[in-house]
Parts: sequence; structure tokens; C-alpha cells
Amino acid sequence: MSTFIEHIVKLTNHRDRDLLELTLSKALIDLLPLERIVVARVVREDGVGRWLDVARLDAKGGGRVMDPQRVDFQSLVRLEDASDRFKCLQSRQLLEVTWAGPQGPRITLLPLFSDSRQEDAGVLELHSEASLSPDSLMLVEALRQIYRNMYSLLEYSDRDPLTGLLNRKSLDDAFYSAVLEDLDGKVPDMAAVAEHERRHRVPANYWLGLASIDNCGLIRDKHGPALVDDVLQRVARIMSSTFRTYDRLYHFGADQFGVLMHCPDEALVLSAFERFRNSVEKTHFPQVGRVTVSCGFTTVRADDSPASALANTERAVDFARRGGGNKACSHPGLVRRGFFGPTPLPGDQVAAA
Repeated sequence: MSTFIEHIVKLTNHRDRDLLELTLSKALIDLLPLERIVVARVVREDGVGRWLDVARLDAKGGGRVMDPQRVDFQSLVRLEDASDRFKCLQSRQLLEVTWAGPQGPRITLLPLFSDSRQEDAGVLELHSEASLSPDSLMLVEALRQIYRNMYSLLEYSDRDPLTGLLNRKSLDDAFYSAVLEDLDGKVPDMAAVAEHERRHRVPANYWLGLASIDNCGLIRDKHGPALVDDVLQRVARIMSSTFRTYDRLYHFGADQFGVLMHCPDEALVLSAFERFRNSVEKTHFPQVGRVTVSCGFTTVRADDSPASALANTERAVDFARRGGGNKACSHPGLVRRGFFGPTPLPGDQVAAA
């Protein structure tokens, strides 16, 4: 059995927030008398919250790690329907559920974080044959605090301080890890994933998009950099409320925003960017008035890198700007119409540019 110190080393050795829940789960199930551990996070779409079991491990072997971008959102349990989890989340307190008699198996629930930020909300669900001892609960609390500290440190390094969105530095790792194939429901050994595999095992339906504020330079010249920062923050808030909580949203500096998302249909991606573009246009920006954005997106193909995918999205954004701005354009759609780029592969889905 691994020692507590060894698991601390593993938890503090990560540079990827998406692997922290898995490492925490392995530590808890290895060090405590648990039958199962589930790390459940809250994901939201169109204002509706649902539970996603991002990590699930069993003491007898087996488990699963879920990528939020790959789930069918409608198949997930609604937030209020998992009453015990919801009660734990609302109270921010430990909750013990006895479901087979006073001395029988227990489920102990604890909030994953001490605060209740919507984007970080979640619970630890510990299944055991009996009530956990005070010493066991102290160990849980210690590991939970280490997890929180590491999560906060990694989040700070991944976030743009002005908008709170992810920064350009965080895109590369997210780009490759987000498009890895589903590993047949098994917990992945990330150390065994070679870089060339990460570049060649890309499933369909991943999209990278950009949105650029039209005439941002003129706004800066007329109103000054402080007001431009206010515009950027407001656009970031509109973006966060328009896209899904499990879409990855970025601010790349200056006037450029990014989105990495999983979606089964090109037309739905175009619709999402149109909603965002329309929301920005309808928003009144103090002292500035009307602000618009030009958007472009592309499908992520095998052998794409973040740089090559971004180049295609930038071409689509440039096309939108040359057409007067305040438009959303699909790079594959523009290719199909013969404006630029190679002939698309057979079977490409069709949507208007």
C-alpha cells in the first residue's frame, strides 16, 4: 500500500487540473477502507445544472474518468434530483447517508471545495462498509485541502487575470488532451500516452473557434485602455453565459477570444457563435455604446496542432472582418464554397459559412 507521503507527492506533481480528481481518488481509495469513490462535478447548459461523475474508482479494480466535453448532457442527472449531493453542496458540510441499517454500508459526502463558485461546484462521494472513523475523516480532509491548494495554483497559472478566462498558455495541453480518443471507459495511464499518439488519435466533432472585437483599436484610441479593459471583461462575461460550462473559453490577449468545444454538428457550432455574436451586439457598453465581434471556427483534424487550427480560425475571422465584421464564419464552410484552402474530405458535414 502506498504511503500518505507518496500520494502527496503525486498530487503536487501534476501540472494538469483535469488529472487532479483522478489522483485524489486513487489516494483516497488506496489509503482508506473504501469500496468506491466518486468525484462528481456540476456542469451547466442553458442555465440547467446536472451532475457529471468525472472520476469513479472501485476498490476491487476498475473505474472511469469522464471528459465533460464528451458526455450527453441531457442524459445526466439534474442537480436537484440527486438530493443527497445537492444537500451537501448547499450546506457545504459533511453528510453521511445510511441506506442499509444503522451499522450497514454508508455513503459519506463532502463538498469538493469550500466555496460555491458555479464553475467549481462538486462533491466527494465515499462508499464504505461502515461509518468512517475520525482518523479517516482527518486524512480525507488533509488530502482534500492539498487537492484544493493544487487546483487553485494551477487555475491561477492557467487564467487570464483580466477576464478570468483561460489563457493562451493553457491551450496546448488542453487541445491535445481534449481530443484524445475515449479509452474504452478505462482510467488512462497518462504517463504512457506518447506525444505522437496525442497528435494522431483525433476523433471527429472537436472545434476550435475565435472571436475578435471589431474596431478595437478605434475604441482604444477614442476611449483609452481602461475602457477597452472594461469592454473585454464584459465580452468575457457574455461568452461565459452563452457557451456551456464545459466548453473551454480563452482570452488570448488584445481583442481575441477562443473556444475549444465538442459538438456533433457544424451547424450547431455556427449557431452557438451566432448567439454569442448577437448577444454582444445587443449589449450596451457604457460610454462606448455598440460593440460587435467577428467570429470564425474550424474543425480539429488529425495532425492538427493548436497553431495550425488557430491559423484556420484566423482566416475565417479575417474573412468575416473583410465582409464588414459582425459575422460568424465556418472555415470548412468557406472551403466548400471555394474561397480558400484545400478541398474538404468526403463526409464533411455541411453548414452555411
